[in-house]
Amino acid sequence: MATQTVVVTGASAGLGRAIANEFGKRGANVALLARGQQGLDAAAAEIESAGGKALPVPTDVADAQAVEAAAEAAEEKFGPIDIWVNNAMTSVFAPVKEMKPEEYKRTTEVTYLGVVYGTLAALKRMLPRDRGTIVQVGSALAYRSIPLQSAYCGAKHAIVGFTDSLRCELIHDRSHLRLTIVHMPALNTAQFGWVKNKLDKKPQPVPPIFEPEVGARAVYWAAHHNRREVYVGGSTVGAIVGNKIAPATLDRYLGRTGYESQQTSEPDDPSRPDNLWAPLDARQDRGAHGAFTNRAHSRSIQLWADLHRLPLSVGIGIAAGVGASLFLAARNNHAKG
Repeated sequence: MATQTVVVTGASAGLGRAIANEFGKRGANVALLARGQQGLDAAAAEIESAGGKALPVPTDVADAQAVEAAAEAAEEKFGPIDIWVNNAMTSVFAPVKEMKPEEYKRTTEVTYLGVVYGTLAALKRMLPRDRGTIVQVGSALAYRSIPLQSAYCGAKHAIVGFTDSLRCELIHDRSHLRLTIVHMPALNTAQFGWVKNKLDKKPQPVPPIFEPEVGARAVYWAAHHNRREVYVGGSTVGAIVGNKIAPATLDRYLGRTGYESQQTSEPDDPSRPDNLWAPLDARQDRGAHGAFTNRAHSRSIQLWADLHRLPLSVGIGIAAGVGASLFLAARNNHAKG
C-alpha cells in the first residue's frame, strides 16, 4: 500500500495522540493538529521514531481559517490527504444550572464545529479527486447523554446529525468518498485532569475504562473499511442499544448514579488550570494516557468480535452445521440401535 497522508485533530494528547501513533507506526505521513506545542512536538518525535513522518501544526480547530491553513500545510508537505480524523474535543464538568453561556459556546466550537471545519477542509480537497476517507470520533454519549456533561453530550449528538446529513449528500452525488464515525467508551486519557471542572471532587471516566489504544485501533480499522459506524466496547453498545429500548429507565438510573460515577473520592482544586480556553500542554507533554491505568482495559472482546464479524459469523455457522450433523448422526444411530 502506498504511503498515506493522514490528518489527526486533537493529536497532542489523549486519544488523538494514540490515533496519530497508530497511523505513524504503520508508516503514514501524519499531520498533527492541536494547540499545545510541547505535546505536538513529542507526538511528532514518537511517530518518526516508529518509522512514520510527522508534521506538527499548532491549530485551534474552533478557527475555521486555521484549520484550512493546516490542511494546506499538510498537503504542501506530504501531498494529497487520504484520511482526515476529526478527534479534537473539550468539555466542562458541571450541572446545567452552573454552566455559563460562554462555556457552552466554547465547548460547541471545539467539539462540534471543529468537526465541521475539519470536514469542510477535507471535502474541499477530496471531492475533486473523488477519493478519501473522513473519520469522525464519536462517543456513546452521542446517543445516550449523561448528567454533568451537557455541553459535551450536546456537541457529540450534533456530530452524528451533521455526519448523517453529509452521508446522504455523498450518496446522492454518487461520491466515492468514505465517511464513518467511531463511537468511543470511557477512555484513560489526560482530559479528566485538564478539563474545566466545577465539581467538588476530581472527575473520572464512567467505568469500564479502556486504554486509548483500543479506540485508536478502531479508528485505524474504520479508516480502511467501509463501515457506517463502529462501536468500541460493550459499554458503548449497551448504552446506545439500551437508550433505544428504555430511555426513561436510563434517565432514572443515571439520575441516581451519574453524579457519583463521574467523580473520584479525591477533592479537586476549583482554581486549578484547565484547557477550555488555552492549552495545558503548551509547555508540558501530557502523553496519551491519564491517571486511570490501573483500572483500564487494553483489549475489548466486543470490538474484536465486531471488527471480525464476517469470519466470526462464518465460523459460528460452520460450527453450528457440524454440531447439527453430529446430533442428527447420533440420533439416527440411536434409532437404529
